[in-house]
Amino acid sequence: MRPTSISVLIVSGLAAAALGWLLISFSYGSLPDLPWSPVIVLVVLAIAEALLAQNTSARIQRKPGTLPVDPLAVARYVALAKASSLVGAISVGFSAGLVIYLALEPTQAAHADLPKAVGGLISALALVGAALWLERACRVPEKPDAKDENDSDRPTGHR
Repeated sequence: MRPTSISVLIVSGLAAAALGWLLISFSYGSLPDLPWSPVIVLVVLAIAEALLAQNTSARIQRKPGTLPVDPLAVARYVALAKASSLVGAISVGFSAGLVIYLALEPTQAAHADLPKAVGGLISALALVGAALWLERACRVPEKPDAKDENDSDRPTGHR
């Protein structure tokens, strides 16, 4: 499995920003107030993945006082991290499009929805960061070069 590509996250975020801008510009007047629930969900996911990343990193590096990590669990964590980073990038893009639209809209309703949209943007960025950290924490640490240790047994060519 390959690491998450930053370019894929950027492109999906930009596409979501454009789509969010278009959708909100055509239907903002008929929508109810923005809820806080997406912000809360994204924050909870970001915190959970950050804690999981910290714990997994310590367990993979075999720090004292930690239990060994189950390889199947690490594979699941990587799948969670990859999915969360993509969902987070799409949420960042959509929220950015929403924030830009609401910042430019002169109505009172738009100004009332702006803090929720900014909260969505910040929480989605936190989710992307936590997901990428979790993915990085699941990597197997590099071992020291075994070549240097085995070179002492080889003839050097000097007699």
